[in-house]
Amino acid sequence: MSRSFRRLATAALFILPGLILFSAFILVPMAYSFRISFYDWNIVRPERSTWVGLANYAHALRDPIFRRAVLNTLTYAAVTVPGQILIGLIVAVLLNQDIRGQAFFRVVYYLPVITSWVIVSLLFEYMFVGQSGLVNYVLKDVLHLIPRNILWLADPILAFVPIHLLGIWKGVGWTAIVTLAGLQAIPEHLHEAASVDGAGPFARFRHITFPLLRPTLVFLFIVLTIGGLNAYISFLLITNGGDPLDLTHSILTLMYEATFTRLDFGYGSAISYLLTFFVFVVSIFQIRLLRQRVEA
Repeated sequence: MSRSFRRLATAALFILPGLILFSAFILVPMAYSFRISFYDWNIVRPERSTWVGLANYAHALRDPIFRRAVLNTLTYAAVTVPGQILIGLIVAVLLNQDIRGQAFFRVVYYLPVITSWVIVSLLFEYMFVGQSGLVNYVLKDVLHLIPRNILWLADPILAFVPIHLLGIWKGVGWTAIVTLAGLQAIPEHLHEAASVDGAGPFARFRHITFPLLRPTLVFLFIVLTIGGLNAYISFLLITNGGDPLDLTHSILTLMYEATFTRLDFGYGSAISYLLTFFVFVVSIFQIRLLRQRVEA
């Protein structure tokens, strides 16, 4: 017991500095924000803040703008997550082949991942500008597919086209690299044995590659879903945080507007904790459901 205690004490000494920083900059602000969510918070004189209980949470659940933001965020995740996984899987399979310039193509596909969200969001906004955007130019003047320019960013539905495309394009490289690592972990002798037995490429992929790749796809699905539910920068920059008419908010842009534009800190904190709870529930559900499929 004495030896175990000394080993535990040594480990604790190494962990303690990081734990102190984590508590100071993560746990304490989270707890303070949770407290704020139960008040009509006075940022200038916090001691004069009014206790409102669950009123901020009830306000959010009744607010049609919040419900629209939830729908927008769920739609974003539902479109971008399968898109990233599907395209990333295809790219990973291609990059796993013995081709010339393999390292070059891996770097090229990964470049969007390391580019700034701000830069690429502004780039996609420019591409979809109604009067002078590249997309309208190609569709109308080059391909002659549309008779007039489409006002992409002025329409509350079409405004999500660049946002969704950006989300997929930005994440394909990371998804492909992670999937490629999963592909290379599959023993090659399984493919060789199946090939000897007469299995073609599609049969080998269906019966060997895909089943053994499921843990990687489970990991990607969970991480990408959490990331999709936290979409912020592209919504903020492409639609100016809700334009037109507050119909294109994500949950985080609405939280930012409530907190730092209207200075309603209690309502903004309530929105953040509703999102936290929702992400937690979705993550638990995904882990349990998809883990059962992997173990089956």
